Amino acid sequence: MAETTAEVRHRVREVLDGYSGSQREFADRVGLDAPKLSKSLRGTRRFTAVELTRVAEVGGVTVGWLFNGSDDVERVAVPRRTALSDRDPVDVTEAGRYQQILDAAWHLIAERGYHAVRITDIARACGTSTATIHYHFPGRDDLLVETLRYSVRLAFERQIAELQTVDDAHERLLRLVELQLPTDGLLRSEWSIWLQVWNESALRPELRVLHSDSYTRWHETIARTIGEGQCQGLFTDADPEELTLTLTALVDGLGIQVLTGRPGRSVDRMRQVLQDFVDRNIVRH
Repeated sequence: MAETTAEVRHRVREVLDGYSGSQREFADRVGLDAPKLSKSLRGTRRFTAVELTRVAEVGGVTVGWLFNGSDDVERVAVPRRTALSDRDPVDVTEAGRYQQILDAAWHLIAERGYHAVRITDIARACGTSTATIHYHFPGRDDLLVETLRYSVRLAFERQIAELQTVDDAHERLLRLVELQLPTDGLLRSEWSIWLQVWNESALRPELRVLHSDSYTRWHETIARTIGEGQCQGLFTDADPEELTLTLTALVDGLGIQVLTGRPGRSVDRMRQVLQDFVDRNIVRH
């Protein structure tokens, strides 16, 4: 669960007040049933990090704004959009349709793979026409780039929500490791998307900026956390860059082995290997 303060609940209410549909429709889009949303708004239940990420997406704000009332948090650098979202402002209905298409494309690509998903599949999932898809995303490659950007943004926003109130660098590092485990559901889908980013980037140089910038953001997050742990006296004085290089390589390699079903590789085993590495090589004893 994410830490849900009165200020966060107030900002979620602001987002809800600006939403064009009903509270029930808003709850559905966030992935909550209406009673749970009401409890979270009253403070008798905490929003999860995933729910706050969805609130931010549906409301067109950032998780940083939900927590702090500002967008000062460093953003992920990604290629300039070519889809409708970067053109002239659109009304709420069009913005909602754009997000619906992006959500559907994200889930279909994660489940089936980019090259197996057709525009007609996305249109069918949205209950709309292929012409509507092309209106928002002029070309198929535009949809791929935007979907990949969306996945990076979702992961980054959820990371902010998870770590917002965690000051202890050791706990932050272990949480960052946990957020990289391909557990069933959202994280496994994100891994599927990320594997496709790697594949497409290897074959298509124009996508490498997306891969490089988003991966740099992840690397810097780990290195900064290790540096903070050294300042707190929790971690060894080894070079943070070298530790980060090894840890992220372990995450990547183990994640691929888990997703491809290598015998003896599981999420639990991946978690244990990564935690052992942190304990042996990073934590000061």
